[in-house]
Amino acid sequence: MGTPQEVEADSQDRRSDWLWNYGHGRRIEPGTMAKRKQNWGKTPWAVSFRSQTAALQEHVDFAVVGGGFTGLSAAAWLARLAPKKSVLLLEAASVGNGASGRTGGMVLAQSAAGDLRGLGNVLRGYRRILNELGVQADLDLPGVWEVARGEKSMEGKKVRPLKGSPIDWNDSGRVRAVGKVPGGTVDPGKVVSGLAQAAVKFGAQIVEGTEVLKIEYSDPLRLHVRRTVRGRTEEKVVNAEKVLLATNAGSLELAGKLYEAKKSAEPKLTFALATAPVTTKEIDALGMNSGQPFYTVDFPYLWGRKLRNGGMIFGSGLVPAFGKTLRDGAKPWSGLEKFDVRRGEAAERLRSLEERVRRLHPALKQVRITHRWGGPILITKNFVPMFRRHPKNGNVLVLGGFSGHGVALSVYLGHKAAQHFAGHYTLPTWHSNS
Repeated sequence: MGTPQEVEADSQDRRSDWLWNYGHGRRIEPGTMAKRKQNWGKTPWAVSFRSQTAALQEHVDFAVVGGGFTGLSAAAWLARLAPKKSVLLLEAASVGNGASGRTGGMVLAQSAAGDLRGLGNVLRGYRRILNELGVQADLDLPGVWEVARGEKSMEGKKVRPLKGSPIDWNDSGRVRAVGKVPGGTVDPGKVVSGLAQAAVKFGAQIVEGTEVLKIEYSDPLRLHVRRTVRGRTEEKVVNAEKVLLATNAGSLELAGKLYEAKKSAEPKLTFALATAPVTTKEIDALGMNSGQPFYTVDFPYLWGRKLRNGGMIFGSGLVPAFGKTLRDGAKPWSGLEKFDVRRGEAAERLRSLEERVRRLHPALKQVRITHRWGGPILITKNFVPMFRRHPKNGNVLVLGGFSGHGVALSVYLGHKAAQHFAGHYTLPTWHSNS
């Protein structure tokens, strides 16, 4: 951001702002229905999967709540690992409607908190999971540029420009590459669609437009759901032996005590825009011909990547700003839904991002913006993911809070959740590190 006003607005986002990238969920709010559909803009990709209308089963072995990366991965693997068991995935809107379909598609290694004990190699696992499920999603892992303006990262680590840095821009200072880390890009729409298709192929039932209103933590568990079929609203109870809550920011009410134990879990909306294709000469001038995405390691934060059609994606910004919460006592998911990318704080963030992008390099000065959107993100204290049993019933798992590393990590840990339910994986104790 070049102007003082932009720098001030961006600096409000601080530590969490640099964690945007990728990933997140759909709301569960006990006793209520969403009053309106959110307007978070449109992405340059689409989700092609839509579930078939079918009667809800009254009793299932496994119920997965949330149709994003996490839930879809878990449902596919549960159906594959336990083919004689019934698997039901419930999604309040449509699969990929939350963060998973609205991420920027930048793939990073490990977690936002680093290499957690027993986590394993996330990128290798992510590639293997997509391959084994037959998900064709344009995954490319050439590495990711770390870029900076000054001599220190946001953590105070000394950095220096690489000799012959391919990136040489202006963004509150001269921006150049200072390092390279594992990672790359993927098409989020194809990941969502491919995981959903795999889940159905292996025998899972996916039901969209079905909201979980509340859960009775009995034995078996009782999920109270509501959906509209052919214009008629119906409420039913689904009994389940085990439940995975995979709605990320939407899990805050049902998993409140778990997130309180970490002292904070902040739901935010973060932003991105896509450009029309630029020429090969302009891509070369931008230093993006290798296909490696980038993110800044100092402030003000910015990340970006090249699209397969020759366009670019850039992202930054949060509302509410880091350190601030949703106003008027709004509950997390419904509070985020009130933000509209066409007006207010959200629109201002996008305008600021667009102006900033146009000043990065002469090749971007007149570029046409084709898409503007926001996506939800859940940031936990110390950036450690939540992967624990619910305190009210050990047969309920809560998985979320990827703090910006959700593109690969959510799919990877969704697989681990399925393994746990199938008796092949012991839950980690990462919460003890917080």
